[in-house]
Amino acid sequence: MRSEKNELKPEDRLIVALDVESNEDATRLVGSLREYVNIFKIGHQLFTVEGPRVIEMIHKKGCRVFLDLKYHDIPNTVAKAGAVATRMGVFMFNLHTLGGTEMMQRCKDAVVETSLKLGTQRPLVTGVTILTSIEQETLNELGMPLSVKEQVKHLSAMAYRAGLDGVVASPQEVRMIKDYLGEGFLVVTPGIRTGNLQLKRGNAVDDQKRVMSVRDAIDAGADYIVVGRPIIEADDPVEATKKILKEILHPSSSF
Repeated sequence: MRSEKNELKPEDRLIVALDVESNEDATRLVGSLREYVNIFKIGHQLFTVEGPRVIEMIHKKGCRVFLDLKYHDIPNTVAKAGAVATRMGVFMFNLHTLGGTEMMQRCKDAVVETSLKLGTQRPLVTGVTILTSIEQETLNELGMPLSVKEQVKHLSAMAYRAGLDGVVASPQEVRMIKDYLGEGFLVVTPGIRTGNLQLKRGNAVDDQKRVMSVRDAIDAGADYIVVGRPIIEADDPVEATKKILKEILHPSSSF
């Protein structure tokens, strides 16, 4: 499962983040974009309001779910949460690598055990390294002495040894992770921004600090890119999605 990158089509590499507050808004976006995108991300905001029914909605429309709840708790609790995510049939979910190796291993074991019992395809399990909103100053504040890149490399190696399928990391660290752990170790990258996609609020970077363009992230080797506001806040989300898919297909070309 770690080496499916070359089989992925552009519509399977773009994950649209449903950073909205209601099932109604999510349903509208999935309905308009499902012709172009196969995977939608559900994060804390939407899941806290709507719960599992938004997962069911996406599945009923024939699409897949990246459950972005970043589990971080004692190993037993995270393992049980991973088993529940598996039973809900999500395509991918994540946990925090800062929870440690035991937490990651026990969660992965629970996922494998649950999927074998159900006879279903198990979800991809990815580890969150350092959030794209965090820079060196914040790491220093947290008492973490390594540089951002060194810390991401260390946490990615922990995730690899724990048996996870890949990590969530800034696009700026993709190439480093691939060179260190191999092309088959998946890297999911948020923090995607493009100059030709304007946010309604007029700030092309906003709270994301370690960002990169679509084409640069794909050129670096990203397996999946997660895009939220540049699509869902665009005047025309469908047109914004088409432009990104074009960049994924021809990352080194200029548009």
